[in-house]
Amino acid sequence: MTSSIDGSGYNENYGLLGSNKSTEESIKLFPRDCRPLVLDIQQRILEATGKHVEVMVYGDGAFKDPQGKIWELADPVVSPAYTDGLIGTPNELKLKYLADNDFKNLSGEELKKAISESIKAKEGSLVGNMASQGTTPRQLTDLIGSLCDLTSGSGDKGTPVVLVQGYFDNYTT
Repeated sequence: MTSSIDGSGYNENYGLLGSNKSTEESIKLFPRDCRPLVLDIQQRILEATGKHVEVMVYGDGAFKDPQGKIWELADPVVSPAYTDGLIGTPNELKLKYLADNDFKNLSGEELKKAISESIKAKEGSLVGNMASQGTTPRQLTDLIGSLCDLTSGSGDKGTPVVLVQGYFDNYTT
């Protein structure tokens, strides 16, 4: 289904990959051309509230269910469209690394202050820095989309929109 057959829907990039059964005779294809939608939603929210928000269309996240042991990897990408503020990967320090290594002799307020100062002083990319190892260097859209998918669920919750707040905050804020 990378091209229309007798007027049917199609997805030129993914074909049937990521499709979901809709009825016994039809399927829902993975979304395409969503960029205008996310930009429109972003603009409407700005006009209505004065708030600049980032917007994404998300599908199934990428995680392994700890109970059922199955991988949730149904869609070809977690997000087929998102606004520019969601481009990139996290650039974070791992707090437990700092506490267990760099500041292992500190506790209480001294530890909190030392970690806060490290966060405020970080500059540039932390790639290769041991204090950032294990902070899941995936795309922001993969991380946030997985969070949204877990929140909205795929059953009878009926959650059409997930509002994520504070995701870009850090320990110092």
